[in-house]
Amino acid sequence: MAKLLYQPRYKCALAAMQTVHAIPRAIPVLHSGPGCASKLNDNNGTSGMYSPNIFPCTSVSEKEVVFGGTDKLRSTIENSLKIIDADLFVVLTGCTSEIIGDDAGEVAGEFAAEEKKVIFANTPGFKGNNYLGHDWVLQAIFDQYLPKTKTAVQTGLVNIFSAPPMQDAFWLGNLREIESLAVEIGLTPNTIFGHNRGLPNIDRIPAAQLNLLIGPWAGLESVRFLEKKYGTPFLHYPVLPIGAFETSRFLRTLAEKTGVDKSLSEKVISDHEEEYYYYIERYSDVFLEQRVMSKRFVTVADAHYALAFTKFLVNDLGMFPVTQFITDDTPEQYRESLVQEFRSLNYGIAADVVFSSDGGEIHRKIKETAFGGFPLILGSSWEKRLARELYGIFVNITYPMVARMVINGHVAGYSGGLKMLEDIYTEARERLAL
Repeated sequence: MAKLLYQPRYKCALAAMQTVHAIPRAIPVLHSGPGCASKLNDNNGTSGMYSPNIFPCTSVSEKEVVFGGTDKLRSTIENSLKIIDADLFVVLTGCTSEIIGDDAGEVAGEFAAEEKKVIFANTPGFKGNNYLGHDWVLQAIFDQYLPKTKTAVQTGLVNIFSAPPMQDAFWLGNLREIESLAVEIGLTPNTIFGHNRGLPNIDRIPAAQLNLLIGPWAGLESVRFLEKKYGTPFLHYPVLPIGAFETSRFLRTLAEKTGVDKSLSEKVISDHEEEYYYYIERYSDVFLEQRVMSKRFVTVADAHYALAFTKFLVNDLGMFPVTQFITDDTPEQYRESLVQEFRSLNYGIAADVVFSSDGGEIHRKIKETAFGGFPLILGSSWEKRLARELYGIFVNITYPMVARMVINGHVAGYSGGLKMLEDIYTEARERLAL
């Protein structure tokens, strides 16, 4: 029997329109009902080169349900090519068009001779959520847009992929920080999302020495697809590096995988650690003597951030995790490896993990937890009221993010770790002022 989803923390697969939206000069063409785009566009107020309010849409109605919607899709694509100044048009299907059996791929294929590229991806909500949809869109681009043969490998060129853009409020800042660190150790990073990236960078994908995926599972099938298509090896680093411990470990792993100058990478790591711990030492009294906040914490987030923040708070600060809640409906085949990551923390510490998208169940379990003080709760806007009830310290790190605006902020890397310490302990110190 189906369950009601209380306090939703992800969206349907059609929200992968945001993956397309994050690529400059690419636009989604929605073969769906008329309200889908507006319902799905609520991430941190983000827009882009094109407002989601002007995404082309077939607005499937009862007529198309009875007679089929391929003619309407064809005319929508034709008119979009005429009036929208974009270079890549990605047809995405919603539930209704999939149920009635419209072949979006066949229609998109009719435009193969056009100067502007038209591709498609099947993204009905009944097949999965937008974390899976993100993967499907990437694979569609790699399969239908990129050439079939591999170009000459450019040594040091690394394609970088991470969390689904816009679903993750910090997506752009995190990518730029990872890019910056990669450059410091002598690599040439290649990302396709955000300002000054886009199709030229997609064109470079086949020439990469390595594909890098940062995160527990979202996007993993895409880098596997590229390995199969071009023979390009990939590095799956399951933890978004936040703070000194994980970032140094990440850079050493990346340096070893790509064969860059070890002396250079070690100097970069040493210099960053020296600066990082300089700041930590300056505020060590604050960290050690903060009695307002319990040393026990809980995360309520997707796998990407639940794991990253657990590693950061344990390995860098020596805090203790209680149950960590993963809310992205992680596919079964990835869960065991993810659980093992939560058991591989420093100091012999292990965290219990619960996979749940039910906000009511999650909040009940948190209320039953013995924190031994005012808890630190890292989660979505849904957890703000819960933290208030428990007199806890709350930091909004994941979707939905209603009261916090992120423009180009990041949590990744050494600087991201310091920024998160500012956020956490600002909330804790504010408790003292009450």
